[in-house]
Amino acid sequence: MKRSSFLKMFVAVGSTIAMPFTGFAKRKENNRNNTPFGVAAGKDRFDKPFNLFEGDTFYTKVSTKDTDGDMYIFESTRVEKRGPPLHYHYSQDEWWYILEGEFIFKIGEESFKGKAGDSFFGPRRIPHAFAKVNEGNVRMLITFQPAGKMELFFNSVSEGVNNTFSEKEKLEIRKDHGVKIVGPALTHQKT
Repeated sequence: MKRSSFLKMFVAVGSTIAMPFTGFAKRKENNRNNTPFGVAAGKDRFDKPFNLFEGDTFYTKVSTKDTDGDMYIFESTRVEKRGPPLHYHYSQDEWWYILEGEFIFKIGEESFKGKAGDSFFGPRRIPHAFAKVNEGNVRMLITFQPAGKMELFFNSVSEGVNNTFSEKEKLEIRKDHGVKIVGPALTHQKT
């Protein structure tokens, strides 16, 4: 049999065999809010920003609910020179865009310094951490794709749920929301 005849037969037979199984494919329901919206500077999508730690505020710009879980975008304002411990997300990529101020980042084995206008990408399952390094306020846009349970996690921490548990229970809460801590936070010293 000639190669071209075999390939044509394979394609024809393959598509015939596959047709009955297409109905079994799990289809994601579209629960998006298809209404356009805008969120003003310094405002939260739902007028209920998350307050994490002293002086750190997260303003939701695009909610998990808006995208049916495809992404979550928030603006983070930070007062203190600190950041999260070294961690990774099981299923989310994370993207940071610095609006104001300076940060240091560790993503995988790479270290970066960033200022307003710089952006950084942290692929899922790659450990990362960042910290504010300058005096005064800083602002950064942070995107999770897909959203996972990150919005729910920040809401829980904001409401103090995470503060009433032991360290072991906090690790379980993070794990339940798709986050694994793998090391300490970065120091705020400029590198």
